[in-house]
Amino acid sequence: MESVSRAARPAAVSMTDVARHAGVSLKTVSRVVNAEQHVSGAVRETVQRAIEELGYQPNGAARALASKRTKRIGMIAASTSFSGPSAILDGVEKAVRQQGYSLALVRTQPDEGYEIQHAIAQLISQGIDGMILSQPVGPDNPGIQGPAGVPLLSIDYPDARHSAGEIVVGTDEVDGARQAVNHLLSLGHRTVWHLGGDPAWAAARQRTRGWRETLEAAGASVPEPVFGDWTAASGYAQMQKMLDAGSPTAVFVANDQMAIGAIHALERSGRSIPGDVSVVGFDDADESAFLHIPLTTIRADFQDTAHQGVLRLIESINGRDEAPRQFTLPVHLVIRESTAPPRNAG
Repeated sequence: MESVSRAARPAAVSMTDVARHAGVSLKTVSRVVNAEQHVSGAVRETVQRAIEELGYQPNGAARALASKRTKRIGMIAASTSFSGPSAILDGVEKAVRQQGYSLALVRTQPDEGYEIQHAIAQLISQGIDGMILSQPVGPDNPGIQGPAGVPLLSIDYPDARHSAGEIVVGTDEVDGARQAVNHLLSLGHRTVWHLGGDPAWAAARQRTRGWRETLEAAGASVPEPVFGDWTAASGYAQMQKMLDAGSPTAVFVANDQMAIGAIHALERSGRSIPGDVSVVGFDDADESAFLHIPLTTIRADFQDTAHQGVLRLIESINGRDEAPRQFTLPVHLVIRESTAPPRNAG
C-alpha cells in the first residue's frame, strides 16, 4: 500500500478512496466498516490501516466533524433486567439528558463479540461525541476493538483490563465484599461461604476476590465457592449444591436476587435465617428491605456511579481531563435482620 502524507489527504475521503488505497473491493471496505463477518483478519487489518492513514470517517462521523458536535452519546449495554444494570442505565439516561445530550442505546448479548463490535460500528456511523460501555460489555471482550478517536467511558470496576486513556467508573466491589465478610466474622462465624455471580461479569470476579482476600487476611478457612447467574432461581439451586457440600453458618451472596433464592433453599431445608445461617447480599435492591426477613446487604449507588461517569465523559468530550480517568465510588453495609451470631458463639 502506498503511504499518504497528512498534507496530501483530500478534504473528504470516501469509501471508494479507502478501497483503492487498500487494493480491495468497495464491498470489502463496507464489510469492515460495518463490522460484518466473512472478512479475513489480514484483509481487515489492511483496510483498517488504510482507514487510519486516509483519515476516513463513516458518514455520520463525518457530519459530526463538520459541525464539531452532535450532542449525542452512544451506549452499549447488556440485554438484562437485573437491578444493578437497570439502575445504571436509568442513571445514564438522566445524566445525559441533564447535560443537554441525547442517548443512542444498543442492547447486546454480553458474550457476543461480533454483535458488540457491530453495535460500536453502528453508533459511530450515526455520529456520536462519546461512547459508553456498561459491564459486562467491555473492550476486553474477545475480538472487540474500542472506538478510535471517540472518548470512551466504561462503567466497570477499574483494573488492568482497561487502557490508560479509557474513562472507567465503578463501585468498589472488592471493598463491598470485604465489608460483608468482616461483618459476618465479627459476629463470631468461623468462616463465610460464597455464592458468586456469573464469572463473565467483572463485578462477580471482584466480589469473589474481596471475599477470598478477606478470609485469607483473617486466617479463616476458604470454602469452595459456587456460582449462579444472578437470578433467584440460580441462588436457590446453588444454595442446594452448597448444602450438599457442607454446613455453612454464614453466606455472602453476590447479589440480592440470588440471596432471595438462597434463603428460600435454606428455609426449605429446615434451616432458619439468621438462627442457623446468616446471609448477606449485595446491591440493596428495592425489595431487600421488605422481605419477610429483611436482608443485610451492601448498598451500591449505581445511579450516582453512572452520573459521575457521564460527567467525566462529557469533560473529555470538551477537552477537559483534569479529573481522574479511573476511580471507584464507595459502598456501605446495611445491617438488617438476616445476620446474627452463630448459635454456638461464645
